Amino acid sequence: MIVLAFVAASVAALPHGARAAGWWGRKLPDAPTQFIFGYGSLINTASRNSTASAPIPAIPVRVSAAFGYIRTWNDRSPSGFTALGLRTPHPGESASTINGVLYPVEGDDMSKFDAREEGYARVEVPRDDIEAVSWQRLPEAGHLWVYIPIRQGSVPGEGLPKPDATFPLLESYIDVVVEGALEYGPDYARELIDTTADWSQYWLNDRELARRPWVHDSKAATVDKFLAAPARASAYLPARLFSEPYAIRWMKEKAQ
Repeated sequence: MIVLAFVAASVAALPHGARAAGWWGRKLPDAPTQFIFGYGSLINTASRNSTASAPIPAIPVRVSAAFGYIRTWNDRSPSGFTALGLRTPHPGESASTINGVLYPVEGDDMSKFDAREEGYARVEVPRDDIEAVSWQRLPEAGHLWVYIPIRQGSVPGEGLPKPDATFPLLESYIDVVVEGALEYGPDYARELIDTTADWSQYWLNDRELARRPWVHDSKAATVDKFLAAPARASAYLPARLFSEPYAIRWMKEKAQ
């Protein structure tokens, strides 16, 4: 007891600066303040990290119908395909929830993602219109952004074209999106397919070794299983064609 009393007295006698600081409640410095909501290829970790300066963690989230948009096929890439975008509802149509991921953007990465998403406008998502869907919480502060396609002289998400023979859906792009969704589980992937509108008969199977896709992509059969399930995509899946039949079919239509 005498020894313990001596130790206690010695600690009490230490200068205030020599005692352990109170760390409880302190945040790490330089916390990110800018975040992007990805709902297409940006869901896929490898695809997202191909643009970032360093690997970026993401959390699964959902944007509410109150935000006022629908996920759809409406962004025409200059390389000749139609990517996912958002649009405003048509008359008589309701907006939809949109699942995706939220990730932080630091340094000059925002300019890199802006360049990647050329043809899209970066729009802020109100905090009340987004929810976390796992044990990970939303950031307590900062700006949340989403990319929405825009036509020159128009507003984001309006007056955008659907896929056609020249700008089809590409299976290689769909694979990236669905495999990214599968990182968060099968229900998350089903939700993504079910909340994507305007699937199209203009659907090119451009996979590497498309007739034997498992050689290069072990998840190809899993993606096909989800696309074939009762959902919006399944009605158009029979129209998906390999390159040669696709060219013959749509060249013949153009010639008529």
